[in-house]
Amino acid sequence: MTSKGIRDLYVLVFLCLKTREIIVTESTVNPDSAWVCQQTEWFHEQTKDQEKKPEMIIHDRDVKFTKDFTKTVKDAGMTTNPLPKGSPNLNGRCERVIETIKLECLAKFIVFGKRHMDYLISEFVTYYNTQRSHMSRDHLPPIRKEPEEVAALTMDQIEVKSYVGGLVTSFERKAA
Repeated sequence: MTSKGIRDLYVLVFLCLKTREIIVTESTVNPDSAWVCQQTEWFHEQTKDQEKKPEMIIHDRDVKFTKDFTKTVKDAGMTTNPLPKGSPNLNGRCERVIETIKLECLAKFIVFGKRHMDYLISEFVTYYNTQRSHMSRDHLPPIRKEPEEVAALTMDQIEVKSYVGGLVTSFERKAA
């Protein structure tokens, strides 16, 4: 999915519907078909060592998703599933992730260009995938396994950590 970003910067967002894990590409001011193909190849490199590899990319009917894009996806061992025309509700989860990135991260900063935006989004994606709780995952982050049993903690066993430049605070168990 593409999303118009700050100062006409665009990113491509890949969302795993099952785990809610997101992978966001580098930004660009010119999101053409060649860029989408390049980012799809990068996405494939990022996910090739995962136990469960992506099988399908669901996308809207944007003109950037060309035959070259379909070939790139096929060469990576995946299939494409373009959404039907005039069906914006079928893309709701990915659109919500894009809105989350905008509201919880980008709206809190003055972005000073491509490099700064890429850094902010990278930091937020790390936080989102490893720390942020998700109701659909019983309040666990996308890439964290459910703990066996949770023990009661005292206040001196808790450490306060800061993410995304102090924007987000997390409470974690201190290392032994």
